[in-house]
Amino acid sequence: MPKHINGSDLRGVGSLTIDGINGIIALVEAVHHTINRLGGFLGKSNQHRTTGITGRVYRHLRSVSGLVGGGTDLLLKRLSPLIGETGSSMEREVILSVLNGILGDHLAARGNPLAIPMQFRRNGTPLAMDTQRLNEWVHQFDGKVVLMVHGSCMNDLEWNRQGHDHGEALARDLGYLPIYLHYNTGRHISQNGREFARLIEGFLGQSSQVKELVIIAHSMGGLVSRSACHYGKIANHSWVNHLQKIIFLGTPHWGAPLERAGNWIDILLDINPYSAPFSRLGKIRSAGITDLRYGHILDEDWKGHDRFKYSGKRESHVPLPENVQSYTIAATTCKGTSRLGDQLVGDSLVTVNSALGHHKNTELALVFPKSHQKIVRNMNHLDLLNQSEVYETIKRWLTNP
Repeated sequence: MPKHINGSDLRGVGSLTIDGINGIIALVEAVHHTINRLGGFLGKSNQHRTTGITGRVYRHLRSVSGLVGGGTDLLLKRLSPLIGETGSSMEREVILSVLNGILGDHLAARGNPLAIPMQFRRNGTPLAMDTQRLNEWVHQFDGKVVLMVHGSCMNDLEWNRQGHDHGEALARDLGYLPIYLHYNTGRHISQNGREFARLIEGFLGQSSQVKELVIIAHSMGGLVSRSACHYGKIANHSWVNHLQKIIFLGTPHWGAPLERAGNWIDILLDINPYSAPFSRLGKIRSAGITDLRYGHILDEDWKGHDRFKYSGKRESHVPLPENVQSYTIAATTCKGTSRLGDQLVGDSLVTVNSALGHHKNTELALVFPKSHQKIVRNMNHLDLLNQSEVYETIKRWLTNP
């Protein structure tokens, strides 16, 4: 058995496998039922289950999968002490972060051991909240702390790309203590934002030595950070007053076109009763991913709504946090200025306008001063993590008063 696979992983995979089997059974049954009805080409698919002998077959399949799932989970729980629950590897971390990005809301709702708990980490190890040791540690860096918030389907270890880590470089060059957030990117952004706010408040409650607090956030991490600022202010958290600067790297403030395209595919599949059951496959994607469609960061954006239903309306608008210097870097794969390339392709995931907070309705636009904006060219979304031009810009912004 690979050393980076532990007992909890196996229980989680077993549970997820059974969930997948049940999902496939439901999918096949829906197609079977639609074909039996011989309905017209257009119209909603009838999602009722089959009846008669066929119905009994599918009921038996669901019963067997449930028994297999329960037995597998019980067996793996008993084997866990022998397999071990400690240790990890980069391969395991990447697999878990991608799995959580795609199915994280489902994993969390089912209590699956594969669900990533939110925590601060250093070098992939959870940060021990021992008050005395934490204060000594922060004091060594003269009270300067930078929180690093990763993007969708990623983890804290992936800040290190091609031998460069913005956080560790800032520790070396400017004396900041880098602390990395590790979280389940498949949950709703607002849920992660609220929990992130509480986590920062707990950290500051443990460490009285923090004098300067900065956030650097990549991609979805920027939306989670803005959400945390919003909920931290509502909760009257003290950390909101300590936060001095926040730097966004390729954050889809107004959404990502790839998820909007996925939404259109959902709609097209739902038109045909024969293809409608297959739209469930696309709808497996997590709440965190669908939040990226329009950059939703509040509970009101998704509560009481069908997140797969097409809607061009944005339910709420949250400006940049008050009394915080906010900066943003947008990337584009184009080597030269190209309006079409910048606004259609961008960095391959996020358009330049979305990253800069621009909006056709000026009342909704996020206001970054010109000196707080940067467009980097001939770079993709992940290049923002390691390119020297990006790091030098970050360093300059943190150095300037």
